[in-house]
Formats: sequence, structure tokens, C-alpha cells
Amino acid sequence: MDYSDSIEIAANPEVVFATLSNLPEMGRLSPENTGGDWLGGATGPGLGAKFKGTNARGSDTWTTMVRVSAFEPPSKFAFDVTYGPFHVSKWEYSVEPTPNGCRVIEGWSERRNAWVRRSDKKSGFNRAEYTKTSIRTTLEKLKETCEARAAGNA
Repeated sequence: MDYSDSIEIAANPEVVFATLSNLPEMGRLSPENTGGDWLGGATGPGLGAKFKGTNARGSDTWTTMVRVSAFEPPSKFAFDVTYGPFHVSKWEYSVEPTPNGCRVIEGWSERRNAWVRRSDKKSGFNRAEYTKTSIRTTLEKLKETCEARAAGNA
């Protein structure tokens, strides 16, 4: 399953890219990710950099491992997420300049196995619908954050 959404942001693409690729601060934007830490000597994003993400939904908390799979400032940032030995998802952000700032596309590819998807279904959790709402929330918070910075209010 793949899904993407986009938003127009009245801010410089470089500022937007720096904000969305700052994974330790993603908790300010995402309703599920709460931040995390760069690993293996990495102090920021770069191709192949690894990150331990912290996440929460309701009272459930967990960590994931992230590997940056694309890092092309200020236009493309992508990472693959695993949980233990299992592939979870791929996230990709594209930043395209526009006359008034930029357009950001956030994309998600489901990579969880069929057993996990069936388990979610049995529990009544719909990952796809949750993620669609989560992406919209993240994009709107990204817009708010970056436009405030562009206006000198953050």
C-alpha cells in the first residue's frame, strides 16, 4: 500500500527541508513519532545515516530503526523503517520550489508483513486510515512551523 499527500508552504525550500529532515524534532510535527536519536556517530541526516525513533499511540510506545535512503537537500529526503528484523515502512519527502515558497509531498509505503496487517485488522486498528490522517496532520504542522519561522515568529 502506498499513499501520499501534499501541501503548499510559504517558506524557503531550504528551511522546509531542514525542518522535515531533523528527525529528533519530528515529534513536534508527527502525531505518532515522538523523536529519537542519531546512531553510529551520526549527528544529522545523511545518506545511510541511522536513527532510533521513538513512537507512541495512546498508551502504546515502541522504538524503530531508521536508515536514510535518500538525502538530496533541499529536494528529497527518504528513510526506511524497521522494527527488529521486520520491514515496517518507507517514508519519502519531496520539496518542490513554487513562486510563493514550496510544495511538500509526503509519501508512505507500507512494508509490514501480512501477519501484522491481519493482527491490526483483528484488533480494529486501520493502519492505512490512521497514516492518512497522520500525514495530513504532519504536513499541516510542518506548514505552520515553517511559515512561522519565515515570518520570524519561531
